[in-house]
Amino acid sequence: MKYSNATNYALHTMVHMMRQPEGEPIGVQELAEMQKLSPTYLSKILTKLTKSGLIESTPGVKGGYKISRRQKEISFLDVIQSIEGNTNLFECSIHHEGCLIENVMRQAEDNMKEELAGKLLLDIVKMAEARQLEAQN
Repeated sequence: MKYSNATNYALHTMVHMMRQPEGEPIGVQELAEMQKLSPTYLSKILTKLTKSGLIESTPGVKGGYKISRRQKEISFLDVIQSIEGNTNLFECSIHHEGCLIENVMRQAEDNMKEELAGKLLLDIVKMAEARQLEAQN
């Protein structure tokens, strides 16, 4: 099981955006440069994050993207599902009623989703800021 590169970039982008002064938009060019991505590719990721309601875009010269939800409500699962969708990772290929293998796989997936839903990006932001302060001292 592997998440797409887009999910990786989305998680890093969200953490970077959450470290900006609250309410201050950040441009796609700056976000793309931070991760060494093309702005076009990152724009596709930002569109998905916008459609899911995690961020909003502000047009214009001083526009850009900013977090649109309360930071303490944004989980890893929110970001992952905005990029990957909300489909099951495993589907039984035999298509029979009450597949025991599928039951095990679904339970594992439910456990993983529960774990990711309980992990907040804000915790990563706080750890990154603490690490930065530590490095400055």
